[in-house]
Amino acid sequence: MPHASEGSHGPALDEESNESIGTPPNEYTSLLPKPIDEEDANQVDHVWRRGNCKVTRTKLLLIEFWKLTTSSVPVILAYTLQMSLQTATVVIIGHSSPMNLAVSAFSMMFALVTGWMIALGGTTALDTLASSTFTGSGNKHDLGILLQRAFLVLGLLYIPVCILWAFSNAFFQALGQDPELSYQTSRFLTALIPGGLGYIYFETMKKFLQAQGIMRAGTYVLMITSPLNAGLCYYLCYTLDFGLLAGPIATGISYWMSFLLLVLYARFVAGSECWGGWSWAALENLGTFTRLAILGFFHVGTEWWAFEIVALVAGRLGTIPLATQSVIMTADGILNTIPFGLGVATSSRLGNRLGARNAKGASVTAHSSAALSVIYGALVLTVLMGTRDHFAKIFNSDPRVVELTAEIMPFVALFQIADGLNGSCGGSLRGMGRQHLGAAVNIVSYYCFALPLGIYLAFHGWGLKGLWIGQCVALYCAGTLEWILVALTNWETQVHRAFKRMDVSQ
Repeated sequence: MPHASEGSHGPALDEESNESIGTPPNEYTSLLPKPIDEEDANQVDHVWRRGNCKVTRTKLLLIEFWKLTTSSVPVILAYTLQMSLQTATVVIIGHSSPMNLAVSAFSMMFALVTGWMIALGGTTALDTLASSTFTGSGNKHDLGILLQRAFLVLGLLYIPVCILWAFSNAFFQALGQDPELSYQTSRFLTALIPGGLGYIYFETMKKFLQAQGIMRAGTYVLMITSPLNAGLCYYLCYTLDFGLLAGPIATGISYWMSFLLLVLYARFVAGSECWGGWSWAALENLGTFTRLAILGFFHVGTEWWAFEIVALVAGRLGTIPLATQSVIMTADGILNTIPFGLGVATSSRLGNRLGARNAKGASVTAHSSAALSVIYGALVLTVLMGTRDHFAKIFNSDPRVVELTAEIMPFVALFQIADGLNGSCGGSLRGMGRQHLGAAVNIVSYYCFALPLGIYLAFHGWGLKGLWIGQCVALYCAGTLEWILVALTNWETQVHRAFKRMDVSQ
């Protein structure tokens, strides 16, 4: 059974909070008032009509800030640990030889923009469906059916990636890559194929638990498997002399271990009440889930692919710009876990609100998330600007790299606010099942405008700075457009659409 602090079934909360605001106290009244967060939309409207609108709205926003913060922090930590798991693999393998460093880094980058996008983007279908089903369905086992459907659909979507990885040698050589690099990368990716499925299923289990309000489980598991991965990778590489293949083997074992530990967490700690056993019902309504998974893949992928294009272009600007780009991309990859984690928490909470038919609460969640992302972005901006002259020294002591990084850092710092809006509002769109709008915004912002602008500036006197000016423009375009889409949302309509997507009747 779930712990009370880590999520109990949605409708139960409503049963516990059936007192009307403003009702005189009696012998049945709770000694401690229920949090405003648990009141339904009609009760909130009642307070607003009675003239307490200002006080109630302020309390609602503060409560929502707190809820989103406590939900997003463990999600952010989990994604940071996941990134550290992959980074540790590159660092450990990279010390064995320069070629192994290049191969492992290139392989992990390619895995990120292909297979990992199924884990990070495809599972956003659960952000849309699972959280609203948890609070909106009369049968809590409907959430377990969604989990089974996710295992099936995402596993099938992974098959084309497996084929691409297995035959990546010919693919990379067709793109003009070095033959030795292509061959060794193909070996790495082929060995990573089993582990990739473990990663996808681990993300799927995380979303299953997050829909129930259980946000910390993934963090707990990764705190165990991340250091174990580093130790296993080192042992395979240097003690058993596996060399390059130690990386994908250790990573694969670590992800399957993470998945299995998360299953054990759900079984023995919290989350098992929504599992009703294997069911043929998982084979129904596959079209809706598949459509949302593919749209989520493109919604998340279009942004990551744009950054990888920038990395490829930076390689043609020279050694120092490429080294600087590596420093900035590594840092930005870590910083991106903040808006992405907030977006995941927002998707889950907003879906819960829609499933509870709380249109007003869904609106409060979306707008609170956008405001909170601006605060987060401003804090990160301040830190980056304060450390711009020394930041690169963490990775490289070459004065030319340090100087160029300090020159580029203001642009990276400037788009942190926009990146936050993009992450939070993107999470709101995924919670509403509107991934197609997020993908369209990214395509227009990056590929129709910012990338052509950045590449043009890069080769017309601006160098690496030009590329990051383009990215800055893209993120402000994307963040602003997604915020407008969220601001113009008809939330009553979104409640209706949430129930149409479910396997349950209204």
